[in-house]
Amino acid sequence: MTIFYKFEGKLYANITNKCPCACTFCIRKNSDSIAGNDSLWLEHEPTYEEIIEAFEKFDKTGITDLVFCGYGEPMARADVLVDVARYVKQHTNMKIRINTNGLVDFMNPAFDPYSMRYVIDSISISLNAPDPESYNEVTRPSYGLPAFNAMLNFAKLAKSIVNEVMFTVVDVITPLQIEECEELAKGLQIPLRVRKRVTDNETYT
Repeated sequence: MTIFYKFEGKLYANITNKCPCACTFCIRKNSDSIAGNDSLWLEHEPTYEEIIEAFEKFDKTGITDLVFCGYGEPMARADVLVDVARYVKQHTNMKIRINTNGLVDFMNPAFDPYSMRYVIDSISISLNAPDPESYNEVTRPSYGLPAFNAMLNFAKLAKSIVNEVMFTVVDVITPLQIEECEELAKGLQIPLRVRKRVTDNETYT
């Protein structure tokens, strides 16, 4: 069971396969692994203890960054994620990032986002589209149209909690939609990164 894997010098944490979205560009539809690593489909959701044990056993030589991003939405297990991140902060000097769809309010309504303060260094949020309708078409969240505004609200709040917040879009949308996303991100004073659609041997960094 692959809980941790390495990609481009960073350590990635694969703590769940659950995700409330079915993005049109999702690499999970075409492959079971990333960059030649073992399968990222989990036999079961690892406990906190199993995650820590796997972390301790992993060869972390030269690694300075930990990213919560695997074959699922990491914030589906937000409380466990923060507990693991806190352990990593206490025992290493790694910078910690979360790659998320920003829908934690739907997935874990009881989660306290302020628990991420001083634990998470940066959050990358999948904006994916400039409006609820196109977001629904590209991201296909199980929560429907309200998901878009929930994601934006999470981004606004995250800015007051962690040092660095970023939006991303994948270039499966039109150039005009990318421009609209740039304007939206600019209005919220959150940087936007445009990603290219990946192949089976790549990952979203």
